[in-house]
Amino acid sequence: MGRRDPSWDPAPAGAGAGLPRVAWGRGCYVHDATGRRYLDASGGPAVFCLGHGHDEVNAAIARQLQRIAHGYRYTFTSDPLEELESLVTAAAGPELEGMVFVCGGSEAVESALKIALQYHSARGETARRRFIARRRSWHGNTLGALAVSDFSARRAPFEGALVDASFLPSVNAYRPPAGVAVADLAAHAAGELEAEILRVGAERVAAFIFEPVAGAAGGVVPAPAGYAKRIREVCDRHGVLMIADEVMCGAGRCGTWRALEHDGVVPDVCAIAKGLGGGYVPLGATLYHRRIAAVLDAVDGGALTGHTFTGHTLACAAGVAVQTIVKRDRLVERVARDGEAFRAALGAELGGIGAVGDIRGRGFFVGIELVRDPDTREPFDAELQLSARIGRAATARGLLLYPVGGNVDGVSGDALILAPPFNAPADVLDEIVGLTGHAIRDALRSL
Repeated sequence: MGRRDPSWDPAPAGAGAGLPRVAWGRGCYVHDATGRRYLDASGGPAVFCLGHGHDEVNAAIARQLQRIAHGYRYTFTSDPLEELESLVTAAAGPELEGMVFVCGGSEAVESALKIALQYHSARGETARRRFIARRRSWHGNTLGALAVSDFSARRAPFEGALVDASFLPSVNAYRPPAGVAVADLAAHAAGELEAEILRVGAERVAAFIFEPVAGAAGGVVPAPAGYAKRIREVCDRHGVLMIADEVMCGAGRCGTWRALEHDGVVPDVCAIAKGLGGGYVPLGATLYHRRIAAVLDAVDGGALTGHTFTGHTLACAAGVAVQTIVKRDRLVERVARDGEAFRAALGAELGGIGAVGDIRGRGFFVGIELVRDPDTREPFDAELQLSARIGRAATARGLLLYPVGGNVDGVSGDALILAPPFNAPADVLDEIVGLTGHAIRDALRSL
């Protein structure tokens, strides 16, 4: 049995050390084997963009299984693969014409790192091997993705086997560096990146990887205004690739299909997963710019990052069904529109709770940060495990959310993530707001 995420024990009240046994789900609700119902307010880890048990998606999966589960990508192409490529290109933009489908987010990031290295090698710049990332970022569980992630509890057992990477301070408008005004934060952060590139030597830096909206490690921290454009300029100036990790925040979650659309920036490489297939079949993808594709195709015949289940036929069929529904029902536009109202409702519900320091996010990707002192923004003591307490209090009330610990410095800090389905009805969003308020108050009383 695998170990639980060390940042949170999600066992419900009264369940001891055990986890409930999932039985079935429909829409925004999940039921366990005892008949208990849970409102899935975080979509697991921001995965279930259409909720559970969607009849159209299930039917598409069943139809594909009647034909063939998978045609090996390096022997066959397939209708689902080509249809999903077309849908993703239309949604992500024509610049990102290179595409590799994988089984999830960690693989998508791993492939992004490999594509960056392959690109530099193909151009004869084999010294470009260093990656730069930011603190309080999470990029995945594979060794390469873990090496560019700053999540100490998840890294600790593997230290010594991870490749060296540079880490810059996190960029958070709620917690700007001392003496730096929020209006100057983008310029300050870009300066930090350029200084590190120059320190390492631009000829040795392969890429800068970041989350446009930092998720699991930061507690939903959107990039400040102007940040992504300034980072783009720095990377271009020094021949460093920009990798956008949109595994959690992309595929419509933030109210634009690519999270960086909000910032008016196109990355060189982009990792997506989660909402791409909606959690129905494991699916992720690495997208890369046409100018990178041209180099890889000319020198190596393509990206050297395929594997047995690349472009898995059944997974692509599920992805086609999910993305067809998202496009047809204009769900990304709905997320953009209703996300602001959702955050406003949370603000109204939680406004009287002094420990709620910040409510932030984009679209249906919302973070709530808890602080001991709202004036100084001092976090609660890590030993209190407040986010875990709130997670248990929420589960006791039949609400599933995503608690985050250590979001300030890797040890201290408590935040909550809400990521409801794109098609969640208004009354369900209202229920999430009310139950979240109750859970926070319950946990604070327990202190």
